[in-house]
Amino acid sequence: MKNILTLAPLIILLLISCNTNIKNSTAPPLRISENHRFLESGNNDPFFWLGDTGWLLFMKLNREETGHYLETRHQQGFNVIQVMVLHNVRNAVNAYGDSAIMNHQVNKPLITEGNSFEDPLQYDFWDHVDWIIDLAASKGIYMALVPVWGSNVRAGHVTSVQATEYGTWIAGRYKDKPNVIWLNGGDVRGDDSTDVWNALGSAIRKTSPGQLITFHPFGRTQSSTWFHHESWLDFNMFQSGHRRYDQDTSGLAYGEDNWKYAVDDYSKVPVKPTLDGEPSYEGIPQGLHDTTQPYWTDKDVRRYAYWSVFAGCCGFTYGHSSIMQFYKTTDLNPGYGAKQYWNIALNAPGSNQMKHLKNLMLSKPFFERIPANDMLAEPQAEKYDYIAITRGHDYLFAYTWTGREFSLNLEKMPDGKYNSTWYDPRTGNSVPGDIYNKGMVTFNPPGEYEPGNDWVLILSKI
Repeated sequence: MKNILTLAPLIILLLISCNTNIKNSTAPPLRISENHRFLESGNNDPFFWLGDTGWLLFMKLNREETGHYLETRHQQGFNVIQVMVLHNVRNAVNAYGDSAIMNHQVNKPLITEGNSFEDPLQYDFWDHVDWIIDLAASKGIYMALVPVWGSNVRAGHVTSVQATEYGTWIAGRYKDKPNVIWLNGGDVRGDDSTDVWNALGSAIRKTSPGQLITFHPFGRTQSSTWFHHESWLDFNMFQSGHRRYDQDTSGLAYGEDNWKYAVDDYSKVPVKPTLDGEPSYEGIPQGLHDTTQPYWTDKDVRRYAYWSVFAGCCGFTYGHSSIMQFYKTTDLNPGYGAKQYWNIALNAPGSNQMKHLKNLMLSKPFFERIPANDMLAEPQAEKYDYIAITRGHDYLFAYTWTGREFSLNLEKMPDGKYNSTWYDPRTGNSVPGDIYNKGMVTFNPPGEYEPGNDWVLILSKI
């Protein structure tokens, strides 16, 4: 272990104990809801997945930095961190210089006896992971673990036998952690090394039958294409990716229309929850690789979030280019043209706006919610003028990204009067509207028509 003395003595006194257990978990076990559309906690409370892609957390941050990161995300309303356990099997080392595995083999974890942080001969890579998982649990945060990133498997560094052994070991280590969720895959197509992914997923399922498992796929693909009927897969995930409409020329997917993945998954049998686990990141070039292109901003992130959730998703994962790689002053060549250091990007506009979506979705009866674009009393518009609608028994949400006028057929709602409110996704504030009876009604959001003047119409039965 390296650089122990770089931590302030006070931080060490506050954070270090003779073992890695942090008490008072506020993250009860999760399970699939009764209608198989959503997630819920063990006490039957609805769980709205609000994730962040902290992919390199285990490798890049020390304890002090990790504490700051998790507490900030906790205050911002995030409840899931998506993170790689092994990013690169050729150099699986954390911020203290501890190696995760021996001889680049995933089925040979490097473990030392004991877990005293003050003794570098006792504290290892896996003890650091334990500590982070427990700290997250104390803040009500779930850790969605990618056991090994997909590029390692694509390169032939992991066999099916190794995947089984590694999956059995790592699931055994964390099967009693209620805040652990498993993300098989890792930015990879399921038809690449399918046998390895099935071996890994099956080993985790067999060893830890009580924890949820999904698959994090390659950009503009979805887990359901390959694994929907696998017994180890509890819920689906898609990666809508980082390309504009005009950049998505491969024929693989839907451009920026991430709601279409949700529609695809929603129609599949057996019914399973789904969510966008990686849309366009805030602060990353449109198209991902060309840094001369415009960068995605908070208004784009909001559009991906509300479009997918209103189409039936059980939650949403936010991402920021500087956070996913934890860009530091010591990084000479950050990926994807990152412009802010991670500790500054923690408070990017989009990261502070995502809690408004979670708060909105939890403000009404959660498990009865369904997609409801059939409420639109006009032809559905394309691209940025798309109107996303979801409803429960006696409430309705309709989202417009451009602030355009639209009409709804309230004849499809239960009889009665409905109070209207305009909800601002940027601030979480509301603007009161009128009261409506049933019929065809046209709604005009506040402000002028322009991209990013987004609003949610809330109709609530009086």
